[in-house]
Amino acid sequence: MTAFTPIVSELPSSVPFVGPEALERRSGKVIRARIGANENVFGPSPQAIAAMRAAAAESWQYGDPENHDLKAAIAKSVGVAPENIACGGGIDGLLGLVVRLFINPGDPIATSLGAYPTFNFHVAAAGGILHTTPYVHDHESPQALLKLAKEAKAKLLYFANPDNPMGTVWPAPVVDSLINAVPEDCMLLLDEAYIEFAPEGTAPAIDTTRKNLLHFRTFSKAHGMAGIRVGYAIGHPEIIQAFDKIRNHFGISRVSQAGALAAIRDTDWVQNIRALVNTSRQHIYEIAKANNLKAIASATNFVAIDCGRDGSYARAIVDGLLAEGIFIRMPGVAPLNRCIRVSCGTEAHLQAFAEALPRVLATLL
Repeated sequence: MTAFTPIVSELPSSVPFVGPEALERRSGKVIRARIGANENVFGPSPQAIAAMRAAAAESWQYGDPENHDLKAAIAKSVGVAPENIACGGGIDGLLGLVVRLFINPGDPIATSLGAYPTFNFHVAAAGGILHTTPYVHDHESPQALLKLAKEAKAKLLYFANPDNPMGTVWPAPVVDSLINAVPEDCMLLLDEAYIEFAPEGTAPAIDTTRKNLLHFRTFSKAHGMAGIRVGYAIGHPEIIQAFDKIRNHFGISRVSQAGALAAIRDTDWVQNIRALVNTSRQHIYEIAKANNLKAIASATNFVAIDCGRDGSYARAIVDGLLAEGIFIRMPGVAPLNRCIRVSCGTEAHLQAFAEALPRVLATLL
């Protein structure tokens, strides 16, 4: 057979995220509370659903390879020009394109130890070298990341605000300080997947004159459309134009484009989602407190809950809840893995979680 590339041959055979569908197949149990993947269970705007239904009848046509109308609507919503917007298959897909644009085998990249792992998988596939710095008090540390990027001469620096998996956040002035201090030859990748859930004053002003800064946003979270796989990058037009050299020009379907276009225009729905998520977060805080666990204040649509022991204990809780039909997740790296991570859900989801959690904890005494 044809040989794999040396990089692929050395990669571990692993799946970054095991989905609830796979867990159901393995266990034979039905998941009744799907609150582990940070999906927005409250769903898309009714306007988006209607637009996708209408577009389904036109699915024999390719989507617009230029994403023209969608880019124009996104640009208007964030206050930039269409040439400052690149669309792709969620932030995950866009991060993969960025790595392809900038990273050669052996190139250094800076990120936090335990940060969103999909970025790391893209780096590994390109042969890049990850340099990491620990979280500080459950936050990514902008100061430590900056120091690391300078010392390692990193070509890319990945920073999420708000953060996944901890849900913590920095205000805009802190992020601006990082933006202003990053070396010109290092591209700052600012992942803002959860920005719509964050407090006012979290998002820095968007400056598209910088050639070493890309903002990433998505329709997967606040817009409730994780299944359509649409995200976008915001940046300098020269950098944005380079995405066209390597992207899949028909990668965003006609249905996805129609849904995202309707969603970005329905600002009232996003406000409604924020209210629902805030109520759900408060409920999760209360459940944690009732079980003598410590919820970490969240600026996202999930809550990290400190279980007070180590990763083995948190894993036992995750597995015990899965046996009860409750799907949650946990961070993958110590000391963050002392926590479990619970996505915001409906009242029925959280009631099921509230009933199952004390039973699971009682088996682990």
